[in-house]
Amino acid sequence: MDKKTIMENFVREAYEKGVFTGTWLYAEHGEVVSKGAVGFRDSGDTLPMKEDSIFNLASVSKQFTASAIMLLMRKGLLSLEDEITRFFPEIPYQGVSVRHLLTHTGGLPDYMDWVIETAKAENRIPGNEVIVRFLAESGEEPEFRPGERYEYSNTGYCLLAQIVEKVSGVPFEDFMKQNVFEPACLTSTFVGHPYKDGITIENGVCGMFRGEGGFISAEDTGWKDYFTLLDGGAGCGYVYSNILDLFKWDKALRENLVLSAEEQKLMSAPAMLNNGEPVDNDEGGSYGFGWGIENDENLGLILTHSGGWAGFNTWFERFVDANRVFVLLNCRETDDVRGLDSFETGMREIARDKEPAPITCIEDLGDEDMDRSEWASFCGRYEHPENDGFAIDEVYLNAGELFAKAVDDDGDEMEFRLYPIGKNKFGRKAGMLELTFGDGCLLYDDYTCKKL
Repeated sequence: MDKKTIMENFVREAYEKGVFTGTWLYAEHGEVVSKGAVGFRDSGDTLPMKEDSIFNLASVSKQFTASAIMLLMRKGLLSLEDEITRFFPEIPYQGVSVRHLLTHTGGLPDYMDWVIETAKAENRIPGNEVIVRFLAESGEEPEFRPGERYEYSNTGYCLLAQIVEKVSGVPFEDFMKQNVFEPACLTSTFVGHPYKDGITIENGVCGMFRGEGGFISAEDTGWKDYFTLLDGGAGCGYVYSNILDLFKWDKALRENLVLSAEEQKLMSAPAMLNNGEPVDNDEGGSYGFGWGIENDENLGLILTHSGGWAGFNTWFERFVDANRVFVLLNCRETDDVRGLDSFETGMREIARDKEPAPITCIEDLGDEDMDRSEWASFCGRYEHPENDGFAIDEVYLNAGELFAKAVDDDGDEMEFRLYPIGKNKFGRKAGMLELTFGDGCLLYDDYTCKKL
């Protein structure tokens, strides 16, 4: 199997279909099989993407935060069973341990909206210390009892960064540089806050979304507050790096340059819930400390993590037993989720010695000669599901195409085009939602909603 050629052709096709702009690297036994860069790293298409271009890793950063905790545990400065109130007595959430934070089983509420409102009120971008204020002052109820279930938590990892800072007496950014990045020889990796600190990252990549007439930077979108006012955070993300350094990071882990084999084994053990069951990470695997865990029948232990933030879409995968590593860094948010998913899945399949299925965008699923005579009968208002969450409110025709009006979980209205993907079945570009029209009803998300 010529993985180099297959990957390069697959990436080229993905770029041409508009679902990938960025860099990739795949290696086996310490030797690079395929790597490269496609597209541009700015919204004006003036700066070509390069293999050493620096990306915001988003949640791929969490493995580094977990590594810092392991180093402090090695020094005897904390234990996995220490409760967060040991470090911050003002936090009112009882029974939440360091282990819970590492494994997303602590039940802490999400910090983002509260911090954004606080940043606006104080007219500043707060540093990560605001996470302790949020937990101490917000008065929000916990999501669940510690250890009761798995629920992905950025709040927990932000708090882990503050624990690192509190216990070590060193700013989190400096601790990571001195104890993790430098020992691993990661010369282009750092914790950064470009909006908060007003810095420009040399050779940095701009996270982008599709706008009118082309791509625009994340800070120019309606999500600007999330990407700018939260930029002082740490631990849950905010590590910047490139494919070359992540390749070196895999090597450093294999050579135990930062973490011992025993520490890495502990990090890659599935977390257990109070009922004795391993956590399910909703991706067909489990979760350890900053790593998704998969066990492949042929390739053995595989550690993974994805990331998504401010237009960036990242993936890092270590085949621990098979001695392989795969990195995929994307900087332009595609408007076709199916196309992106099929590309990412295909690249992962190649890394697993499998032939990839074709990259399939939503337009590829329809038939140009499809009978549209029934489409008018689909139009009208529909009842909402009983859960009062996301709901299709109305379906209508516009210029011969089918569209839907919907209400999301927050009560905000949205409109989107429906693309035919089968007989009486439709999807939307921006998600994996599938809608099937029946006799006077609409089926989606296991709900059947009658036409009004």
